[in-house]
Amino acid sequence: MNQYCKPTEAVAEVKGGPLAPQLTGTVRFKDVPGGTEVLAEIRGLPQYQPACGDNPPIGPHGFHIHENGNCEIGDPTNPFQAAGGHWNPTWQPHGNHAGDFPVLFSNHGYSLMAFFTDKFKVADIIGKSIIIHQNPDDYRTQPAGNAGKRLACGIIKADYST
Repeated sequence: MNQYCKPTEAVAEVKGGPLAPQLTGTVRFKDVPGGTEVLAEIRGLPQYQPACGDNPPIGPHGFHIHENGNCEIGDPTNPFQAAGGHWNPTWQPHGNHAGDFPVLFSNHGYSLMAFFTDKFKVADIIGKSIIIHQNPDDYRTQPAGNAGKRLACGIIKADYST
């Protein structure tokens, strides 16, 4: 692929599965000098619930790029397993995966977040997926942060509309 055909913007339309059917949103990616700008706008997130006994808190929500662009629900009690694990092209320990993102905070079900990452460019992530998890990522449990069930999924696609 020559440099003029590489996408510089991408989008993932995120949709909730059986554990959070109300969840929807958009995650946009844009190449900027030195890396990528990420903008996530999500609606329908479950409200925060503190940890109780052996149960982890619900929210803030783990948020990652996963290695496969497959959002098949599969087992409705444990959906989106076909998306695979966190995208980790440089084999880093968890917490430093290219696909590790900050958690999403629910503000009455809504989250708007923008951040910069220098771990990839847009062309690197086309065909991967975005997963939103039920629990916060602890950024240390190996290999994937113990973020709980997968609530929503979206496939990252090139966006040539701008």
